[in-house]
Amino acid sequence: MAVTSPPTSPEGPVGVEFVGRLVAGRFPEWGGLPVRAVPSAGTDNVMFRLGDDLVVRLPRVAYAARHVEKEQRWLPLLAPHLPLAVPVPVGRAEPGPEFPYPWSVYRWLDGDDTYNAPLTDLAHAAVELGRFGAALRAVDASDGPASFRGGPVTAWEEGQLPAAVRDLAADGLVDAGLATAAWEAVLRLPQWDGPPVWVHGDLLPGNLLGRGGRLSAVIDFGGLGTGDPACDTLPAWTLFTAATRPLFREAARVDDATWARGRGWALAWGLVTEHHYRERNEVLAAVARRTRTEALAEYAELAGATAS
Repeated sequence: MAVTSPPTSPEGPVGVEFVGRLVAGRFPEWGGLPVRAVPSAGTDNVMFRLGDDLVVRLPRVAYAARHVEKEQRWLPLLAPHLPLAVPVPVGRAEPGPEFPYPWSVYRWLDGDDTYNAPLTDLAHAAVELGRFGAALRAVDASDGPASFRGGPVTAWEEGQLPAAVRDLAADGLVDAGLATAAWEAVLRLPQWDGPPVWVHGDLLPGNLLGRGGRLSAVIDFGGLGTGDPACDTLPAWTLFTAATRPLFREAARVDDATWARGRGWALAWGLVTEHHYRERNEVLAAVARRTRTEALAEYAELAGATAS
């Protein structure tokens, strides 16, 4: 697994011993607990298990540090409304001489991320994750911040997409004609015209936990915010199959236009992310490749149905 570099402190890269001292200085009541690194291919945060029941979450980069306050404020309010377990913050530390960013302590959620330990009961996961998205959207979002993926897919990916299609096609990985035609279909879609709703924004396999082959929790709410719910249909193509996708859609209760924009997200996110990470992070590149492959297969099927 490719793991991105850990954050740094004035002493150098952050490791187990440093985190132990950091915790002891800020939360002396937890200072004697053992610290263990949690392997991850994530790009925004690094985590360390603290004893049996807690986890320390440290931003890797400045933009991720901006998510700390948001998660601390909103997760306790949203959690009671959600049908799956989510992280519960129990401590917050401000930046200091030892570490330049704010950081959090959460209750530990037992389970394995669904990239490293794929779910065996996809039908159960499709229903539960669909219900999760519907429940999240139902919570009042009038005071919520905008999600970085809450805007239209056309605006978020448009500048990077042509280069991704060109380079992946040159390497024989993508049919440029199909990808271009599919993207043009996305550009013609009606955009979200309803009020902003809550979205997780990053429902990738690495941000989902499973136990015994069944989905058990949703983690990493750095993308939490409000906007178009289409981005939260990404699991239909990142995780589910043609057989289980309809179960997810029914449970998520999204309309035809939102579903079509979600397929557009799968296409654009998959192409751009594979292009960006294929030599940097093999995990994200593999998820992206699977996502754009599933989306392009659907576009090809839809184009064939239209032609006939």
